[in-house]
Amino acid sequence: MTATHANIPEQLQPLAVPTTDLTPYHRNPRTGDIDSITESLTVNGQYRPIVVNKGSHTGRANEILAGNHTFAAAQQLGWQQIAVTWIDVDDDAAARIVIVDNRTNDLAGYDTQLLAEVLSEIPDLAGTGYDRESVDQLLDDTSLPETLELTSDGAGTGAAATVEYLQWGYLQWESKRVRITSEEVEALNAIYTRFVDDTNSDLGFGWHVLQQAHEEGQPA
Repeated sequence: MTATHANIPEQLQPLAVPTTDLTPYHRNPRTGDIDSITESLTVNGQYRPIVVNKGSHTGRANEILAGNHTFAAAQQLGWQQIAVTWIDVDDDAAARIVIVDNRTNDLAGYDTQLLAEVLSEIPDLAGTGYDRESVDQLLDDTSLPETLELTSDGAGTGAAATVEYLQWGYLQWESKRVRITSEEVEALNAIYTRFVDDTNSDLGFGWHVLQQAHEEGQPA
């Protein structure tokens, strides 16, 4: 097994063909982030085959319809083989496949909250297409929960009764986000207010909190 072949999982290896046998689509309107795809291939290997048109109806043999940028990234990495699934369609069908493969990606969206949670649970972001800065931005853009309300508890409070002690907030650093209680939020607000009053700035507040926790945890 060649080193390149090792990047293709066993289930896809029967589909591997020499990269020199393939050609990119002649009019691909899509631009891609080759560096991110290169990183993904390096970390994850090739987890799905690219789609290639045999070309008996177009006159362009072995033309890639879906996966042009994966192919370019594989070439950049020096791969000698890549896994392929084959179809044989005319020009109109080939153009439709190229366009819809790109367009469906454009139309897709995210459950931002769930995406942030999944990314926060991954210890190493390599191969995900995200870095720490982009995850932090994603977490910043994720709205915090509203104040919770209880349904009637039988004591006449009704569905609109606000339960203050069930409010919460978050502590966030890098890709980690930890839920904290309203009491903890109030305590942090008090520490923060005192720190800003004393220093006329919030610069260094995180270190101040860490130092205080460290000192309080030391044996007497």
